[in-house]
Amino acid sequence: MIQMTFSFEQIEALTQERFTHRHRFVRRKMEAVLLKTQNLPHQMICRLCGICANTLPNYLAEYQEGGLEQLKEMRFYRPESQLEEHRALVQRELALHPVATIKQARSRIFELTGIKRGLTQVREWLGRCRLKRRKVGMIPAKADPQKQAAYRSETLQPRLQEAQAGQRLVFFVDAAHFVLQPFLGFLWCVQRVLIKTPAASVCELLRLIAVEAAGRPVTIILDNARYQHCAVVKSLAAQLNLELAFLPSYCPNLNLIERLWKFVKKQCLYSEYYADFTAFKTAILQCLAQSHQRHKTDLDTLLTLNFQTFEKTQSMAA
Repeated sequence: MIQMTFSFEQIEALTQERFTHRHRFVRRKMEAVLLKTQNLPHQMICRLCGICANTLPNYLAEYQEGGLEQLKEMRFYRPESQLEEHRALVQRELALHPVATIKQARSRIFELTGIKRGLTQVREWLGRCRLKRRKVGMIPAKADPQKQAAYRSETLQPRLQEAQAGQRLVFFVDAAHFVLQPFLGFLWCVQRVLIKTPAASVCELLRLIAVEAAGRPVTIILDNARYQHCAVVKSLAAQLNLELAFLPSYCPNLNLIERLWKFVKKQCLYSEYYADFTAFKTAILQCLAQSHQRHKTDLDTLLTLNFQTFEKTQSMAA
C-alpha cells in the first residue's frame, strides 16, 4: 500500500474541489485521494469510488507528483478538427462578409480551406468559434454617429450621473402616438387571426415637472418635434428654470422613453381589438399604472442606462 501523509491545508483543498470542480471525472479523483487521507484500505476506496484496483495508484501517483493541479488534468483523447488551423481566417472572412445560412457557411469554408463538412458539423464548429445567428439591425438612414456620440458624452451622460447621485432630475420626453388602429403582432394559433380596424400639451407637462422638481435642477431629454421646439415651449422652460436637451436628429436610441412606449404597445395593442376609444385609452393607462408593480421586473431590465451606439454594430452594403 502506498504510504502518504497529508497536511490540514491539503485536506481542505481536496474537500473543496471534491464538491466544486466542474468536471465529474476530476471530482471522482479528488474523492479517491480524499478517502486516502482517512487511511482506508485501497479495496474499500475503489469500491466506494467505483474505480478499479489499478486506477487508484495512478491517482495517488499523480497527486504525489504534481499535487492538486495535476489531479485536475484530464488526458482524454480529443481529436481536433482540421478546421481549427483555419479558425482565424474563417472568423475574419465571416466578420467581413457574413452569410445567411449554414449552407452558405459550408460553401464559404470550403472555398477558403478546401475542407468539406456536413451541415451539422459546420453549425457546431461555428458555435465553438462564437459565431451566432443574429437578426440584422437597421441604422436610421440620416443618423449622424458623430453627433450621437458627442451628445451622449457631453450632454446625456453627465446629467445622468448627476441624477444617479441625487443632484438632478432627468426626464425623457416623446409623444407616445398611441393610435386607435390595428397593431399586427404574432400569435401561436391554428388559423390566422383577423382583427377589426376600429398630440397633450407640452407646456402643461413642463408645469407639472416644475412642481415635481421642487427647485432641483431638471433636464428634459426630448426630440425635435416642432411643437416641442417652438418659442412658447422654450420660453416657458426658461421661466420654470427647466433645461431642454434636444436630441440630435434621428436618435430614438438615445431616448429612454421610446423603450417604454414600445413595451406598452406590445402589452396592450399588438393583436388586440378595442371596440371604442374609451376601452383603448383605459388599457394603455392601466398598463402604465402597473409599471411599478406588475411590470416592474421587465421594466427594470428594459429601462437601463445602456444606450446603443452604431459604431459598434456591423453594417452591410446593400
